[in-house]
Amino acid sequence: MIEAALAGYLTALSLILAIGAQNAFVLRQGLRREHIGWVVAICAGSDAVLIAVGVAGFGTLSRLAPWLGEAMRWAGVAFLLVYGALRLAAARRGGEALMPASARPAPLGRVLATCLVLTWANPHVWLDTVGLLGAISAQYAPHGLAFGIAAALGSASFFSALGFGARALAPVFARPQAWVRLEIGVGLTMWALAAGLAFS
Repeated sequence: MIEAALAGYLTALSLILAIGAQNAFVLRQGLRREHIGWVVAICAGSDAVLIAVGVAGFGTLSRLAPWLGEAMRWAGVAFLLVYGALRLAAARRGGEALMPASARPAPLGRVLATCLVLTWANPHVWLDTVGLLGAISAQYAPHGLAFGIAAALGSASFFSALGFGARALAPVFARPQAWVRLEIGVGLTMWALAAGLAFS
């Protein structure tokens, strides 16, 4: 059971460490110090639900419907391309929208809606949490529950560290140009992830 739990925790961390659309949003909110507790709670809670779905038998479902994995892959490619384009467009605009201190805080409802879309409408999140973690958890039967709980804890600890730890970077991102560079980096990373997903 301990081996399954350790594997679940480390596997979840390894899958979400790379900058993705969801992680970039958490980082951005942490830097702006806007509603970060809500954002972390939604991301961690959503991951826990998706991991539970995966551990409970997504692997069986994908074997019954072999087209499902491929459909999710191409949906993920499209999602990442669009989100990358949005981030690059934001970088080109620059200015007030990217300034953490002087910009007006975004309304809580809009932040929560964006967070939910980036989590639940992102096929890349489904592939990682439901598909990959679900498939890996099957290797640790009959301790799949321990694997799933530990994976959810790994996700929660990562999002907490990313969201609340981002405040330490606030002095760096006090300059608008730093925000522009961040948006460019996130946009290009999204496109790189899309390419990797498309040609994997």
